[in-house]
Amino acid sequence: MLRKLKDIGKFLHDYHLSYVIGVMVMPPAINTELVERAKSLARPKRLSKDCVSAEVGCALITSKNNLFVGVSIDCACGIGTCAEHGAIQNMLVSGESRIKTIVAVAGNGTVLPPCGRCRELIYQVNGMNREANIIVGKHKTRKLKDLLPEPWQKAF
Repeated sequence: MLRKLKDIGKFLHDYHLSYVIGVMVMPPAINTELVERAKSLARPKRLSKDCVSAEVGCALITSKNNLFVGVSIDCACGIGTCAEHGAIQNMLVSGESRIKTIVAVAGNGTVLPPCGRCRELIYQVNGMNREANIIVGKHKTRKLKDLLPEPWQKAF
């Protein structure tokens, strides 16, 4: 799913994003819209006795201000994927790889920071994503580089 977020540039300009003790405070309207969009996707559906989808929803905004979404897939055999993977795959299909902001939300509204696998995927699809904003709570984000401070690739 793809659409332009209206007036995102105006929000970013008007709110002059600021840092408070290493935590970036995002404009509440952007945070709220992304969290609500991700939450709206988190509607679990039993696909089979062994598989459930959409326990978690994800929404992300790209550097081109496009919105992409995805849902989790949880299989009994362990080969499921996180919601972030779905949103990132949709972004890649559209030819983009640079994430501006991303959030994952459970059906009850709990914002879920990305797991290690998701953090690594966000970084590997585009190294510039270390500057991506990861929503980690209500009106609070962290940069990926703060959540993934020492990429293993730097050792080589």
